[in-house]
Amino acid sequence: MSETTVSRPAQIPAPEPGLTAETIIARAKALIPEIRAQADEAEKAGRHTAELDQKFVEAGFYRMLQPKRFGGYAFGMDTYWKVILAVAEGDAGTAWGLCLGAHHAQGLGAWFPEAGQIELFGPTGRFTCPHRAAPMGTSTPVDGGYVVRGQWDYCSGVGHATHFMCNTLVPGREAAGVLTICTPIENVTVLPDWGDGNIIGMNSSGSNSVRVDNVFVPEHCTCSGDWTHNTDTAAPGMYLHDDPLFCGRIYAMYHAGLVIPVIGAAKGALHEYEQILLTKNTYFQPVVPRYTVEEYQRHYGQARALIDGAEAIILQCGRRYMELAERWHRTGEPFTREDDAAMYSMIQVASRMAIDATTELFGAASSSAAKRGTALQRHFRDSAIYLGHISARHDVVAADVARIHFGLPDHLF
Repeated sequence: MSETTVSRPAQIPAPEPGLTAETIIARAKALIPEIRAQADEAEKAGRHTAELDQKFVEAGFYRMLQPKRFGGYAFGMDTYWKVILAVAEGDAGTAWGLCLGAHHAQGLGAWFPEAGQIELFGPTGRFTCPHRAAPMGTSTPVDGGYVVRGQWDYCSGVGHATHFMCNTLVPGREAAGVLTICTPIENVTVLPDWGDGNIIGMNSSGSNSVRVDNVFVPEHCTCSGDWTHNTDTAAPGMYLHDDPLFCGRIYAMYHAGLVIPVIGAAKGALHEYEQILLTKNTYFQPVVPRYTVEEYQRHYGQARALIDGAEAIILQCGRRYMELAERWHRTGEPFTREDDAAMYSMIQVASRMAIDATTELFGAASSSAAKRGTALQRHFRDSAIYLGHISARHDVVAADVARIHFGLPDHLF
């Protein structure tokens, strides 16, 4: 692509210019039964079905955090999280893959050069892309860009991706930090190492490994990989797009992308537990419907309170994120690293509430719920996968929130 072509002004109309937040949230809720119905197939395949993904595309889900200039809707984080919450209620793994394939449009719009955004969003604005943060490969400088090589695991959202984004090290410049690159999906190899029980949970999330073999990436399709340590300067995209959504704060939003599916697993578990109470009787005398017995009622009520509390935290953080971003855009008062880290910590609390709810429901549902193929077992496994994620270390994050507050060096990535 010539420099003249890359530099040209781009204006891509959104597929539905009048689409509202209320409509896109309603679309997600309407898809819950279909999402739930394909969950077993998606687990085996390692990603949600192509038919369902086409409905996600048509509904506008992948464009929710995309700049309006490039065919997106640029809805607020609160709207985006409500959509992902609805999808997660249908299937947590599907929501994990959708969320991590969709929310990096915001990173592209916030941090990449204008020429790179024009090239990567392309003539139609079709952009679905994972971002693997661990620098598992290298970008070697060459004339006009870099030659990238390496292999990245856990590339969540790559199941239906149009592009691949990852962090790399530049040989000889390691002290300068990581470099983020983005390239069309046809330039990389997606390895068949996900799904069908290869991991305990989130089998439907499309978290395959990706191999990159000596791929040229132009300079304008790269940017610094440090998106988190700036203290009082917004990302270039906030000014380029004149939109607070692209201020560049990512701690809370990236972590919410992992926790919302966990809340969805809990909501799915509550749905399954309710069906058990409505359709099964007690084992011993007096034999009565389980929903009439206080013991089962108590488990239902306690789990529901935990789930409602977790969801309330997420929705509050979504509103708070946009309030802080809009204030920064309007007045210049920064949405600080401390603000972002504090919301991250709140979202971790929501994750623990959701996991506690799912664990309680799984234990109260009797051993039949533990059989392979039952929905409740899948919800339990999907919630468990989060516990091993580096982002789940609430003890580390809590201390770092304090260190940031007191002006001490922190260890957050």
